[in-house]
Amino acid sequence: MTEESGWDRGPSRRAFGGGVLALGGALVIGSIPGAAAASPEPGPGPARGDGAREDAAGARRTTLRRGSAARAGLLPEHLDRLVADAEAFLGPSPVHPWYAGAVLLAGRGGTVALHRPIGMAVRYAAYDERTDTGVELPADEQVPMAEDTVFDLASVSKLFTSILAVQQIERGTLELEARVTAYLPEFGGGGKQDVTVRQLLTHTSGFRAWIPLYEAPTREGKLRLIWDEVPANPPGSAYLYSDLNLITLQLILEEITGRGLDSLLHDEITAPLGMHRTRFNPPLSWRPGIAATEDARPPWSGLDRGMVRGEVHDENAHSLGGVAGHAGVFSRAWDLAILARTLLNGGAYGRARILSAASVELMFTDFNTGFPGDEHGLGFELYQHWYMGAMATPRTAGHTGFTGTSLVLDPTTDSFLIVLGNSVHPVRSWRSGSAPRVAAANHLARAVPVRPDRGRASWFSGMASAAAATLTLPPVPGAARLECALWWDTEPGTDPVVLEASADGGTTWRPVPFTADGRTGHPTGAASGWSGRVWHTVSAALTRTPAPLRWRYTTDQRYVGRGVYVDRLRLLDAAGRPVFDEARPADGARIAADGWTRSAD
Repeated sequence: MTEESGWDRGPSRRAFGGGVLALGGALVIGSIPGAAAASPEPGPGPARGDGAREDAAGARRTTLRRGSAARAGLLPEHLDRLVADAEAFLGPSPVHPWYAGAVLLAGRGGTVALHRPIGMAVRYAAYDERTDTGVELPADEQVPMAEDTVFDLASVSKLFTSILAVQQIERGTLELEARVTAYLPEFGGGGKQDVTVRQLLTHTSGFRAWIPLYEAPTREGKLRLIWDEVPANPPGSAYLYSDLNLITLQLILEEITGRGLDSLLHDEITAPLGMHRTRFNPPLSWRPGIAATEDARPPWSGLDRGMVRGEVHDENAHSLGGVAGHAGVFSRAWDLAILARTLLNGGAYGRARILSAASVELMFTDFNTGFPGDEHGLGFELYQHWYMGAMATPRTAGHTGFTGTSLVLDPTTDSFLIVLGNSVHPVRSWRSGSAPRVAAANHLARAVPVRPDRGRASWFSGMASAAAATLTLPPVPGAARLECALWWDTEPGTDPVVLEASADGGTTWRPVPFTADGRTGHPTGAASGWSGRVWHTVSAALTRTPAPLRWRYTTDQRYVGRGVYVDRLRLLDAAGRPVFDEARPADGARIAADGWTRSAD
C-alpha cells in the first residue's frame, strides 16, 4: 500500500548528466555516463578530521561518526526543538497520537548530531473499533523505542529496488529506455506494450495506484493480474504514483539476474555497506527489537492478521512472501543513515562503492519535467515540501512509507534526516498528513546556519507559516536606487518576498521591479522558490519622489522554505553615492522591522 493510495491519499507527489534535453514535457536521453562496467575502485585515501575519506581519484568516501551539533556545522538549539516538537506528536495530533513512538536521526557531513528514540515501539495489544481506542498493554509489557529499533519501512523499500535497478543500468544489463516487454514479454497485456523501465522508476507508466494482489491465491494468479492490468493513463502522459511500478521492476531484476530481490538486496547493498539490520523477512530473533505496526483486520485491512510485528504490514507484500519491490524491507535509523551518506558521497562509503557518481546523479535529477509538482529522479522523489519541509530544494531527494517512515537527503547542505515512526500502531486511521516529518525537516533546515553577507548579523524573516513580515525603510530625499543583498528559499509560487514602495506614506503599496546579480529580472518585484541558497545582489530603480520602501514576506498555512534574509541595505543617489546605509547606526535605527529579526545565522 502507498501513502497515495487507499486510505491515506496525501498531496500530489512530485536531466540527466550525459545528455538530457527537455523538449516540452519530453526528455531526449543520450548515453548514460558510467553505464559501462565499473572500473576497479582505488583504495581509500587517508581519513580527514571530519570522518571524510577521499579515494585516489578524489571521490568522497565519508563514513559516519557520532558527534556534536557544532562538529556537524549545525545549531544545537534547533535540534533540541526538533526533538521537542517530535515528542508533541506522541500526544493528540489532533485527536490521536500521530505515532506511538519514533526514532529520529539527523546529521550533516560525516557527523550524526542527533539520534534519539521517543515513545514506544510496542504500546497496544489491539484496536477497539467500537470506541476508537487502543487497547494498551500493561506498562511492564510495553516496549520503549531504542536507537536500534527496527521498522517496517513500507514504501521506503522502493528506494532499495530503485538502487538495484540503477546498478543494472550501470552494468549494461538493463536499458533505461527499453520497453518492459523486452524483459517480461507477458507484461504487454492490457495495452502496456509501450511502457518503459524509466516510466516504472518515475511513476509515469500509467498504472493505477495499486490493485489487491493478495486476493489472488497463487503467485501465478498475482502475476496474471499485473499482465492483464489496463493502464489508467497512456504511458508517459501523466504522473500517478503506483506500487505496481516497483513490483514490476522487481520482476525485471529477478529475470535478468536470476536471483531473488532479497538476495540482491543483501549482496549488492546491505552487505557491502555494513547495513547489518536491513533485510526482508527479519528472523524471529529480531522480533523483540522490532516496532509493532497495526492490528490488521477487516474492514480497514485487506487481511485478518491481528497485531502485526516482525512481518511486513503491506498486504500485497505479505502475500508475495514478504519480498516485494514496493514494500517489505525492515531497517533501523543508523543503517538508513549509512545509505544516505553513501548517496551523498556519490555512491561510496568507506571501502565500498555500490554506484558510480554518475548513476547517483540519475537518482537526484528530475525526469518529470513535464509534470510540475511531481518531480522525480530514478526512484527518489524530489522537491516535495509536503514531507521535506524547508529541506526541500530541486535536488533534495527522499521517500516516505505508509507505516510512518521517511528519509530526506539534501545535497545542497550535505544534510540528512531520518524519521522512523510506527504511525499505524494500533490502526492506520489514527494518522493523517505528514506534520511530524515537516516539523523535523524545518528544524534541521533551520539548524544549518546562513551567515550574513557582511558583518555580524542580517535581517531574517523567520519561518512561520500563515505569516506576514515587513522590513520598512523610511523615505529618503535624493534616493534614486536601492541596493542590498538578498537570500531566499521559499515555497515556490505561494510564499513570495516582494519589494514595495508607497506613494501615500504607507497606506497603499505597489511592487518595485528589481534585478538580482545584474542579470535576473524580477519585473513584478517578487521572488519565490529556491535561489541556490546563496546571497544575491539586488538593485532597484526608484522614483524621484521620496517614498517608504519595504520587503514583505508572506507565507501560506501549509509549508515554508528556509525563509528570507536581507543585508547591506543602502539607498544611493543618481551619482551612486549612499544617502542611506544601514551600516550607519543612525540610518539602521530608522528601519522598522515587523516580523523580521537580526540574526547571525
